[in-house]
Amino acid sequence: MEFRFSRRTMMRGVGAAALAQSAETVNAAAATRKWPIEEGPDTPKISLSLGDSGVPPASAESPARAQAAPGNLGGGFGGRLAPRPEAAPAAAPAGSDRYNSPAAYQRLRQIGVAHLLGVNVGGFPWREENVRATVQAAKDHGMVAYNAMINVPNSIIYGRDGRDKDMEAMVASLEAAGKGGLTVVEYNFYAHRAVEGYFEQVGRANAGYTGFDYDLELLIDENGQVVPGMLRDEKGQLTPETLQAYPNAKRVKFRDLPPLAQEGAHNLDEMWKNITYFLKAAIPAAEKAGVRMALHPNDPPAPISRGSQQIMGSLAGWKHLIEIVNSPANGITFDCGVTREMGEDPVEVAGYFASRKRINHMHYRNVFVVKPHERYSEVFIDAGLVDMFGVMKALVANKYTGTIYPEHPRALDYDRDRGRIGGYPGGGGYTGITYSVAYTRAMMQAALETV
Repeated sequence: MEFRFSRRTMMRGVGAAALAQSAETVNAAAATRKWPIEEGPDTPKISLSLGDSGVPPASAESPARAQAAPGNLGGGFGGRLAPRPEAAPAAAPAGSDRYNSPAAYQRLRQIGVAHLLGVNVGGFPWREENVRATVQAAKDHGMVAYNAMINVPNSIIYGRDGRDKDMEAMVASLEAAGKGGLTVVEYNFYAHRAVEGYFEQVGRANAGYTGFDYDLELLIDENGQVVPGMLRDEKGQLTPETLQAYPNAKRVKFRDLPPLAQEGAHNLDEMWKNITYFLKAAIPAAEKAGVRMALHPNDPPAPISRGSQQIMGSLAGWKHLIEIVNSPANGITFDCGVTREMGEDPVEVAGYFASRKRINHMHYRNVFVVKPHERYSEVFIDAGLVDMFGVMKALVANKYTGTIYPEHPRALDYDRDRGRIGGYPGGGGYTGITYSVAYTRAMMQAALETV
């Protein structure tokens, strides 16, 4: 029989061989994979803070205070929905606190979380014995104290007198972190954080969402201060009760708020110079100590906040940051929610930083964006514009083995019925965080199985 060789025949053969090889690879991986797929040295790790456990501090405020005048509800946020009848929050066990409570550790372990972020290591500068004690306390409860947040002094952030001395304390803190057993030190470098633009929204089935609006209407009192705890209706408008409570207050949009006296107004050049000074001293110290640093992006990523520009409010800023000092210790907290808030593709951005090993911590949440940088809603982790599975696959494909925090849970009735939930307007408690953890684990197991 005559055989005629052609390009089409060749391509069919090559394609069939590639498909067979791919199938063999997948089958081999599936044959050796052991279920349940669990976290390990070569996988990402879900992490939470002890505050996510829902164990209230001993000083939990009463429902009576929660329903007091608008000025007593929260500080610095743009507004909440009017309060509803609430049950008294459960008292914390005698002699305990939320940062070292056996019940708090147990609740996190019950939902399969073994890594802690934002652990409390005492005042500034950090001391090795305090760090070590915190790490050991977590270990004694079957957990890993992986990440702690350090507050960068204002002298360093704003380039003021005394920053050299404060930088010495910062370096000493990084040394203590390494000797005490921490892996990641997280920090912020805000000129001003735009929390006044947050307000509570009504989500699906009346769950709480957190909204941000650059044009949110606020009230300024006679002293020039934003009125705290303003109440709003379901459309985000100030309630008549709030307006009546402050008849002499001036209405102003968030974008028009003046700089604060203690902060001042700062442009990008100033802020880049200040963080360059910080990084050139901190990153070599972190490298020597064996810890990695993670700078959280500006959240919310408002274009200008209280008169100041924000260095971490754009993807270009994120990329520039990791170039200032070329080191794996100089990384970011990658937040896929903020990425979408800025109008960027979280899957693509995850791949960019993960492939360069510059994600040293990760926040995993979803948002619905109306206008990048200016108007969006923080929604359920399964309900926004972020391709959450795509983000997880990008992390796994690039062999990311750090921590993932499914932060900003939504406010569910089950948590609300146990007392007012503190924190972000529309934010949730332990039930909401459990929902987000379960979703995150499903995404991680699916990614580990398919990538």
